Amino acid sequence: MKVTKVQAAENRQAILDAAARLFRVHGFGGVGVAEITRAAGFTHGGFYRHFESKEALAAEVCTQSFARSVAKLETRFAARDGDPSEYFHQYLSAEHVVDASNGCPMPTLACDGAREHGLVPAALAEGIGLYLQRLAQHRPDGSVVESAGMLDDADKARAIVSLSALVGGMVLARATHEAAPALSDEIRETLERELQSFWR
Repeated sequence: MKVTKVQAAENRQAILDAAARLFRVHGFGGVGVAEITRAAGFTHGGFYRHFESKEALAAEVCTQSFARSVAKLETRFAARDGDPSEYFHQYLSAEHVVDASNGCPMPTLACDGAREHGLVPAALAEGIGLYLQRLAQHRPDGSVVESAGMLDDADKARAIVSLSALVGGMVLARATHEAAPALSDEIRETLERELQSFWR
């Protein structure tokens, strides 16, 4: 039976979604094409009708994951009239610690992607750059810088410090969660408190 264009697009997206979850949990090198297609409900052979290679899939996963993360960032700021407190709270939540498969791509994919070459680090760099830009456009007074070209050094520094604290904090909170849950909680709670202060 011939697959329609709509069905083909849905199948392709199912593979992307499965890969995004598995890459976040196991890393780019920790999961193969067969596992990804099986998780998406397809056979191994069907993969190459949609993607040239696992590397191409991984790069597209990065691009799509960051696009979704940036959209969430914008939604959270807009919902609170530019107040980042809810954004920090959700990012540094206990739920985010234990749900890497559906969380922000940076604590998992960026660390793993540093060992990759070619399409994947290029997609990661573009995604991280876009996220930093959008975060920098939101200022502590609630105003939004309309254009990236209008950002000043303070805007960029605030975004870099904040994102580094969030991503690094999540990496450390996850690393300590099983063996030292109290320390994991302390890392999250301290960073949330300090970031709230930093943005005042």
